[in-house]
Amino acid sequence: MLRKVRITLGIFFLIGATLLFLDFTGTVHAWLGWIAKVQFLPALFAVNIAVIAGLVGMTLLFGRVYCSVICPMGVLQDVIARFGKWSKKNRYSYSPALNVWRYTLFGIMILAIVLGIGSIVGLLAPYSSFGRIIHSLFSPIYLWVNNILAGFAERAESYSFYSREIWIKSWALFAISAVTLLAIGILAWRNGRTYCNSICPVGTFLGFLSRYSLYRPTIEISRCNSCGLCARNCKSACIDSKAHKIDYSRCVSCMDCIGKCNKQAIKYTYKREEAAIATPAVETVETEVDDSSRRNFLGLMAFVGGSALMKAAEKTVDGGLAVIEDKKIPLRNKHISPPGSKGHVNIASRCTGCQLCVTVCPNHVLRPSGNLENFMHPVASYERGYCRPECTKCSEVCPTGAIQRIDPAEKSAIQIGRAQWVKENCIPLTDEVACGNCARHCPVEAIQMVASVKGDEESLKIPAVNTEKCIGCGACENLCPSRPFSAIYVEGNETHRVV
Repeated sequence: MLRKVRITLGIFFLIGATLLFLDFTGTVHAWLGWIAKVQFLPALFAVNIAVIAGLVGMTLLFGRVYCSVICPMGVLQDVIARFGKWSKKNRYSYSPALNVWRYTLFGIMILAIVLGIGSIVGLLAPYSSFGRIIHSLFSPIYLWVNNILAGFAERAESYSFYSREIWIKSWALFAISAVTLLAIGILAWRNGRTYCNSICPVGTFLGFLSRYSLYRPTIEISRCNSCGLCARNCKSACIDSKAHKIDYSRCVSCMDCIGKCNKQAIKYTYKREEAAIATPAVETVETEVDDSSRRNFLGLMAFVGGSALMKAAEKTVDGGLAVIEDKKIPLRNKHISPPGSKGHVNIASRCTGCQLCVTVCPNHVLRPSGNLENFMHPVASYERGYCRPECTKCSEVCPTGAIQRIDPAEKSAIQIGRAQWVKENCIPLTDEVACGNCARHCPVEAIQMVASVKGDEESLKIPAVNTEKCIGCGACENLCPSRPFSAIYVEGNETHRVV
């Protein structure tokens, strides 16, 4: 019964978390956004004391149920392991804990949190790794199916679906996501929960707490015949059936061992009853277990031949005839962080690079950074759209507090950057034609057109930017007709300010 409850809840959290990273409308977030906020590291960065206390208390009571129920990366491993299990039943075996390895990674995580190196935290964080996998690898497929349905709906004169542009926002992130999925997939296929028990820092921390959990699976030696069936079905490799011991730091309370024991020798019970159930351990001779398979990453080479993904054509035309050259990203001295992030320092120290904000951005403004200083963190760029003052979706879904929630009124007063004019690219000067596109579309009227020749009001007009009024939304940069580089671009503010 306990196992069925665990599986049901785990499937719910897995599907819910997956939909968060696939849904581009924000509808799912209104109902299931709390799933992101109850993940351990996002709650820690958001200083959500209630969630952290709840997860710690749950672990001290029931063991690592977070890893087997709430964490989508943990449940994903169970799904992959399930398929691997079909090829061979009773295929697991006990192996000693890789304590040096997992505590080293845990120490690296703590050091990265203290130093505010969010990129390292993001690489090790299970929830963020899961989000990157879904966003980078499965979201394009989801959008492709959505666009097919949108085509059918359009023919039926229905607007139930609408097309979305498919593009890879960062090939570096795509590669990391593919390697992560392949590595975790191989480990889960071959050995079950190796990632949880040997790599994941959250699993290491909760494993330390679960040593003292009040309820835990316990072996009743008087009933046990040492058949090893429990150990051969333990995907955490934590049951030493010969010594009648369970490594509770690695046990994720999946209840698989209880369901497989023919003698009902394993019970999930209050730990005070353990003394009555267990008897002095029988003398055993430890057998050396081949653990090399845990570190078998040779299958990663398969990624070289399988990383290509269909990319939609990104060509626009002028009147259906002349091809317009795509815009290129300008060289900015300071990158542009999203409104609500307060600036570079806050987002660098609290963002785990889960890509949830990138997923819901409706205007293709946010994308993961490829720079080492803020790798995987969201940055704004305006080649495909601009940051509309009324849109606050990224601030609504961020679970860590890296982007704090704001309303449209607050957003319209936050300066995330300042527009800069590039004389050499401006069409009135290069082509001697009137333009003014930037001034017409500026939502805060921070751009005025002035005479290009001082004192000659009949001369062609060029833009003049009032940097005190500009909020850095990028409407001017996005809508500038100059190609390949805009004649006006936004330079990011390291610290946001209110205008």
